[in-house]
Amino acid sequence: MSNLPLSEAPAATSKVSPLERVAPYVKRTVKGLSSKVFTVDPIAGAHFSKIVSVMSSAYKRHGTILERSFLEVLSDYPDLMVWNEANFWVPSGVDHIVRASIADPTHLFGTNMPYTGSGARQLQIDLMVYNKNTRTFCAYEIKRGNGKHDAGKQRSMLVDTMCTQILLHGYAGTRGLEPVSVRSYVIFYYGQCSLKAPFAIKGTDVDAHFEKPISDQIEEVNELFRRELFSILSAA
Repeated sequence: MSNLPLSEAPAATSKVSPLERVAPYVKRTVKGLSSKVFTVDPIAGAHFSKIVSVMSSAYKRHGTILERSFLEVLSDYPDLMVWNEANFWVPSGVDHIVRASIADPTHLFGTNMPYTGSGARQLQIDLMVYNKNTRTFCAYEIKRGNGKHDAGKQRSMLVDTMCTQILLHGYAGTRGLEPVSVRSYVIFYYGQCSLKAPFAIKGTDVDAHFEKPISDQIEEVNELFRRELFSILSAA
């Protein structure tokens, strides 16, 4: 199983904050953006062409920074087990079940299919959270949510969410977990949701959802990324 490391510094039991653990990754990301090769547009010129190129890449990389922020912040809570899953297998039979029910997917809640660790395709699950106290197990895809996806992408996202949903209980068993409930969600951090409830969570609701005060710490990482990014743009 190939999982993204949760830290680039000492483990969460140390006094190192989530911001300090994510900071090296943020700074490497911005350094990479500063050296990005770009094409000069004949209308925009070199100065604005670089700004457009850097910002376009920054939006994409910010999604990964958000993922790492959630992982690091939530990993500091001892009642939670937190990781990501780069290779979540979806068998073709599960795909068929979900696609046949996509007009009303909520009726698949409570349907649990075995997880075999093989299948027709793979998903990357950005965030897995098992609550040891409540024995709830949830999977999350994390999106910036600063613009809505087109209809085709929305459908694909819903299919992936529901495939994860009905495989999640079986997957938990492969990790030695016995959850009493499982759920799959998409977090749209900036609030423009391409899916509706009960599948979508807005960034403004994450504290209530996780029952933890995490949003301020995530915003600390965002502010660091913003400062580092603006520092290279001001020198453009």
